[in-house]
Amino acid sequence: MILLGAVANAAAVFVGGITGLFMKKGLPKRFGDSIMHALALFTFGLGVAFFMKSQDIMVVIASLLLGTLIGEIIDIEKRLESLGNSLQSKVKGVGGSFSEGFVTASLLFCVGSMAIMGSLQSGLSADHEVLYAKAVMDLVAALIFAAAMGLGVAMSAVPVLIYEGSLSLLASVASPYLSNVVVDEMTAVGGVLLMGLALSILEIKKIRVGNMIPGIFLPIIIMLFMK
Repeated sequence: MILLGAVANAAAVFVGGITGLFMKKGLPKRFGDSIMHALALFTFGLGVAFFMKSQDIMVVIASLLLGTLIGEIIDIEKRLESLGNSLQSKVKGVGGSFSEGFVTASLLFCVGSMAIMGSLQSGLSADHEVLYAKAVMDLVAALIFAAAMGLGVAMSAVPVLIYEGSLSLLASVASPYLSNVVVDEMTAVGGVLLMGLALSILEIKKIRVGNMIPGIFLPIIIMLFMK
């Protein structure tokens, strides 16, 4: 089943998020803040590692510029926030920063080489090993994030399923253009987004990372023209 890996990953995020809600009252604020900061620093380091995979920096720059332009026109972040607010209205009384948790977790779990590589692997060979490994990591992260940010983290399982499921389904169609080099550039763009996300979590600078997401997919088109 092509979608098995994506389903497993989404389920892990949901279970981790729900479990984290039960830790919410028992987790002192300073512990939650420190854990969030540690995760943000890890996210930044992961972003740097992903960025270093790039073999053509101009592809990354072009993808980020064009992707941000597309994202701003569509205003993806605003739509994500609206979706989060809509879901929040259906679960009044739960508490926590629902929209912030939803947007932050959605970006964190969807951006990165494991999401891309795992989804492609699932779609091309029905091998879900990478997404299974990612599911374990995301379960732990969702638990900790939900303890600090509430139910929105658990509900980020929905965009995770849509994102990874869509990539898996489209993998066979796009396979001629998804060489290792292309995936490296997609990963590098995702790494830059992770660094921006980390800065937002640390409250150093609020960056509209959600509107940069289209840039992750642009290396496919840019490198096609380069060939």
